[in-house]
Amino acid sequence: MAIIQANGGDYFGAQETSLQAVRYFNQNEEDQYHYLGTNYNNLGIASFNLKDYNNSLRFYDLAIKFSDDSLDTRVYLNNKAKVYQTTQDYPKTLQIFNKILNETSKNKAEYARALTNIAYTKWLQNPNYDARPELFKALAIRTQEKDLWGQNSSYAHLSDYYHKSIPDSALYFANRMYAVAKEIKSADDQLESLQKLIKLSPAALSKHYFEIYQALSDSVQTARNAAKNQFALIRYETEKQKADNLKLQQDNTKKGFMLVSLLFLVLSGSVIVIILYRKRKQRLELKAETAIRENQLRTSKKVHDVVANGLYRVMTEIENQEELNRDNVLDKLEDMYEKSRDISYEKIEFEHQNFHEKIAALLRSFATDQVKVVLIGNTGELWKKVDAKVKYEVEHILQEFMVNMKKHSGASNVAVKFERNDNQIQISYSDNGIGIKDNLQFNNGLKNTGTRIENIQGAITFETQTERGLKIQFSFPVS
Repeated sequence: MAIIQANGGDYFGAQETSLQAVRYFNQNEEDQYHYLGTNYNNLGIASFNLKDYNNSLRFYDLAIKFSDDSLDTRVYLNNKAKVYQTTQDYPKTLQIFNKILNETSKNKAEYARALTNIAYTKWLQNPNYDARPELFKALAIRTQEKDLWGQNSSYAHLSDYYHKSIPDSALYFANRMYAVAKEIKSADDQLESLQKLIKLSPAALSKHYFEIYQALSDSVQTARNAAKNQFALIRYETEKQKADNLKLQQDNTKKGFMLVSLLFLVLSGSVIVIILYRKRKQRLELKAETAIRENQLRTSKKVHDVVANGLYRVMTEIENQEELNRDNVLDKLEDMYEKSRDISYEKIEFEHQNFHEKIAALLRSFATDQVKVVLIGNTGELWKKVDAKVKYEVEHILQEFMVNMKKHSGASNVAVKFERNDNQIQISYSDNGIGIKDNLQFNNGLKNTGTRIENIQGAITFETQTERGLKIQFSFPVS
């Protein structure tokens, strides 16, 4: 179960399940070593993907300790070396890869993996190092062995190697990686190769690859969200079966006593146990349903803010720029991808400095030749005493206003005014679009906006009686 969760991208769930599995094994029984090694390796993989590198190394060491197979040991060593490579400890990385290389002469696929890892690490350590002979040698072996996963890795390394020196070659290997990634049905590798293609391709093709990337990223995130908590019912049924078995054992024991004198007590006790069990079951089910609903609402809100509005903003900037800055687009795209990978566990991080500039950049990103955006009163002094969490909510409220304006209003002029009166900040939004009807139906974005206003103890007013356009005022206290 834990390995399936890790393969599905549910790394927190994989950690929890693997740690539960540890309790079932006996570390003194050699016939269980294989399962212990596999389980600790899964814990290492989950920790690595959560960027918990210290614990990842600790779990890989335990996997190596309990490994009873030389092939498994080399796999665990390879995973451990990847941690050192990621943390840029190249001497330790090369020490492990060289050890693996010396032990894999008879296994061509393993030999090719170790060879390409050594060459790539040396190049990372020294950008002037000529890694081509080893990289192409490893690719030739993998092609001969029909090792598609290995070829995918080689194409990724070669594209990175040629990225600055020969961009055409880098583009060729990125295309080869994308083709193989589709063949082996690896969504993560497809996303990685699409990132390379977006950065390396001409503008027209770059936009095409961006659209593919966007659709695939949404699909992957949806699948991973659906995979979470997939084993909750299995766990519940297992615990229920244990409880039923325990109750049956207790009933059988009681039959050994004087049946006549204890019959009343047995029946009474059984009734009480059943009532308590049903109440406990109801509480657990209610708690589980509440937790799932809250998690779905929280995830929906974050997906809307981070992915939907974020992508819409990037698309708006691409649409309004005569010359596409692919590096800038890729940076924003990578930022959204990193946030979306672990979106259910996303932690709010916020810089207190230059928030007024961030808000200005957000609002002005929606300005075009047809739409003018005017800001009044957005100064650094205004935001000095505003809490970071409040800033986070305000940013997404304003983003929601602008996205709705862009999608629905048809406005050509937008004005946003910021004022502070004593311990209150008031923000007034107005545009000359088509406005909204009195019987306004709130969509997910506006519902999230209402929740955000409540979170910061604020108040919001929609003025719907204007002849044309929309006016919104919201205010909140400053601590």
